[in-house]
Amino acid sequence: MTTDQGIVFAILAATLVLFVWNRLRFDVVAMLALLAIAITGLLPTEELFAGFGHPAVVTVAAVLVVSQGLVNGGVVDQIAQLLGKVGHRPTLQILTLTGVVALCSGFINNVGALALLMPVAVWMSRESGRSPSLLLMPLAFGSLLGGTMTLIGTPPNIIIASYREGASSFGLFDFAPVGAAITLAGIAFITLVGWRLTPKRGSDSGEDDKLFSVGDYLTELKVPEGSSYAGATLHNLLADSGENKDVIVLALIRDDKRQLAPSTYRVLKENDLLLVESDTESLQAFLDNTGLELGSSEEEDSETEKDEQATRNHKKELKEGDVQLTEAVITADSSLVGQTANRLNLRERHGINIVAVARQGQRLKRRLGDIRFNAGDILLIQGEEDTLASTLSGLGCLPLAERGLRLGSPRKTVLAGGIFLASIIAIVSGWLSAPVALVAAGVAMVLTKLIDAPGAYKAIDWSVIVLLAAMIPVGQALETTGGAELIAGQMLAFGGGLAPAWVLVMVLVGTMLLSNVVNNAAAAILVAPIALSLSADLGMASDAVLMAVAVGASCAFLTPIGHQSNALVMEPGGYQFGDYWRLGVPLSILVTVVAVPMILLVWG
Repeated sequence: MTTDQGIVFAILAATLVLFVWNRLRFDVVAMLALLAIAITGLLPTEELFAGFGHPAVVTVAAVLVVSQGLVNGGVVDQIAQLLGKVGHRPTLQILTLTGVVALCSGFINNVGALALLMPVAVWMSRESGRSPSLLLMPLAFGSLLGGTMTLIGTPPNIIIASYREGASSFGLFDFAPVGAAITLAGIAFITLVGWRLTPKRGSDSGEDDKLFSVGDYLTELKVPEGSSYAGATLHNLLADSGENKDVIVLALIRDDKRQLAPSTYRVLKENDLLLVESDTESLQAFLDNTGLELGSSEEEDSETEKDEQATRNHKKELKEGDVQLTEAVITADSSLVGQTANRLNLRERHGINIVAVARQGQRLKRRLGDIRFNAGDILLIQGEEDTLASTLSGLGCLPLAERGLRLGSPRKTVLAGGIFLASIIAIVSGWLSAPVALVAAGVAMVLTKLIDAPGAYKAIDWSVIVLLAAMIPVGQALETTGGAELIAGQMLAFGGGLAPAWVLVMVLVGTMLLSNVVNNAAAAILVAPIALSLSADLGMASDAVLMAVAVGASCAFLTPIGHQSNALVMEPGGYQFGDYWRLGVPLSILVTVVAVPMILLVWG
């Protein structure tokens, strides 16, 4: 082992530890690895930041923009429209959900496809009186399987295509024979057997009411005659309430007329009633600071049928007319993560009320203002119907309950589909390369107003772009220093007498295990040069081992941290870390058993 190889291995080892530790963002870890490569002089300066202009990175960014354009045009919702007609049989629901999400994931970002269909899955489970946990894990795994079918389905495929030796990279549908085989086999297994292996978290349609029963303490406060706040705004009242702001104003009642989610600039009058939610301690502090008087109040008692009915009535009262009461899950890249409701001042800035927060399947009983939001938390949010969807999107939250399909106009749907189809034809015909065709499609969608320019930038997951751009030179350093050849030599010594099929199993399973603890694109970048060196030593087709790496990197079914899709369903499904093994292990075995013979048949 040379000094340069030792340095590369040390940097990679530290990088993997930081990835698994998961205390730093994965894009920050990737940049630290790139800086370490730069400081140690393992790559020339002019090559260090070449990853930011790498065709694979440009293609990933373009795919994300095009995906959002298709969503805005209503193309995906048109496909998903059939989900409302499948009935209540679990096998039929799962077959349809996984099939549709797999189809969508082949052509748009698989996390985006999951985000569109996850609310539908939650709605279907509640309509059927079953736990969402039965549908959400199959849905997430279906999105991963579907991404393996095309070049643009998932970032690992785009990365692997850039490693192909010869005059051209893999084409758009070169991944289809293997990807379609494992997708069909995976969907069949999940539909017939796999869904029964998912844990059952909560069992009846009333779980929603139990999870988000409205208020530890729901009461009416009266603005008394002679109050200093008569003639002042609601903003003034809340601003003067002291440091404790855990009083949520859900409605303003005046002359027997109820205004839900009132503006903070609404002027108060004598004898106005404010319907508020608060714990007892916060409510008392609020009364002491403002001088308001108690009206009528109700405390929850979830043990009686009467109080459960009262809770449901309260929920209906808080979503009338133009005001909605919606559940939403916080995504990993949300601006809410790590923040508190008090610090964000959501009512003032965005016009929404956070009514309740649930974590790990249980509603949090702490003061709302003291809760520091985590990715995966489920929020019960009250807000104006016409702005709530855009507000949630801007905050990085996905609505869960009562989501209707947002069908775009026929003109927009045809336009979005036509632009995307034109780019696919250009790629398949060889007229344009994938990066050029997809960038052109993205620009066309901006010009035709399917997506505006700020929306296009927002659609790009910049953390993934930085990760890819930083890790590509790191992978290059592993190759140029001979580190990849050294690892391949050790693997050859370990399995030198193995048949090609077993070599592919070793590469595929090794990549699969790595992608369950690190980002799948990073796993592909790290394993690809090693696999190429191994194929050269064994005289195997390089395309075969690259396909094995692509499949392994995309099929992270064992942990919630292996892929964003897995993490996204964890809280809404009420899953625990170990639950993913129950369905993930047999599905991983099935993928390996199906993929290896197909790879040998097509690429061997």
